[in-house]
Amino acid sequence: MSVVGLDETLLKSVAEQVAAEAAGLVREAWTAMQGGREVRVDTKSADTDVVTAIDKESEELVRERLAELRPGEPVLGEEGGGEAAGSGVTWVVDPIDGTVNFLYGLPSFAVSLAAQVDGVSVAGAVVEPVSGRRWTAARGHGAWLDDRRLSVSAPARLDLSLVGTGFAYDRTRRVRQGALAGELLGHVRDIRRNGAASLELCAVAAGWLDAFFEHGLNRWDWAAGALVAAEAGATILLPGSAPDLGEDATFASAPGIAQPLRDVLALAGAATV
Repeated sequence: MSVVGLDETLLKSVAEQVAAEAAGLVREAWTAMQGGREVRVDTKSADTDVVTAIDKESEELVRERLAELRPGEPVLGEEGGGEAAGSGVTWVVDPIDGTVNFLYGLPSFAVSLAAQVDGVSVAGAVVEPVSGRRWTAARGHGAWLDDRRLSVSAPARLDLSLVGTGFAYDRTRRVRQGALAGELLGHVRDIRRNGAASLELCAVAAGWLDAFFEHGLNRWDWAAGALVAAEAGATILLPGSAPDLGEDATFASAPGIAQPLRDVLALAGAATV
């Protein structure tokens, strides 16, 4: 992967700027919803897989701003689709990661935007509309929460580790995932499920979680957050890279427990989830 003149730090600045602008739009809508504003809601893959008018407005804003700031570079988005560039930079956007949280009034959701080259994230930002927190990273330049450089945790043992996960929209798969999580509970301190994969990955980067895994994530779910975690020192396994965990598994962990956690998940049947 090599692009002449690629400036990862510039791409990070663009990602942060545009994601923050979209987050402003999302925050205004969320605040209005707390005051009684109604927002149109549709469904996608299942009745529980929702998309709001605000998701679409947020992605439209991102596409418009990138067309101004980075003309000619394609955008792959959760709502608008798109295709990766044959060469050069592709932008990957999740306009609201955690839409169900957004609808319920829970403040744990984010706008996620990453720049990728040949499918590999080189810069990204995850911005939380309600708290205003900005998680950013550029390849080779570390990961940051606002102005604080991030570093993963160093748990002494797997049984003292706090692990995050998530569940699919498909009911039958959720049952299998629940069984896997139940098996894991006997090997870790506890499990958390916050409902926004990008923020779970950022939590690993900050040491708020010792590890995170989930099956069935799409590229826009992990493109920015996994880079933030990797640049903070996490061991990262992306979909397609760990058959023992399942072809669509995403895995991020503090290095000291990465192998023990992977072994437990594999033995518990992660590959069949």
